[in-house]
Amino acid sequence: MSADPVNVAISDSSIKLGQFLKLANLVESGSDAKALLSAGMVRVNGQPETRRGRQLVNGEVVSVAAQSARVSDGSTPDDFPW
Repeated sequence: MSADPVNVAISDSSIKLGQFLKLANLVESGSDAKALLSAGMVRVNGQPETRRGRQLVNGEVVSVAAQSARVSDGSTPDDFPW
């Protein structure tokens, strides 16, 4: 099973899935995100998600393979090591 998700702070109340994948460093580019989504490799709260425009809100967890990231509204600090 994957490690606990890292918290990734967003500046607005919601963010599109495609944008969040890049922000959280789960993909390198938008084309990578599109390929992973169309292949059913991306999960939101444990459910497969194929819509790049899906709106994510605080607390939702996005997973790609063994990596996962939680949407944070900034009230919790992000857990990035850098």
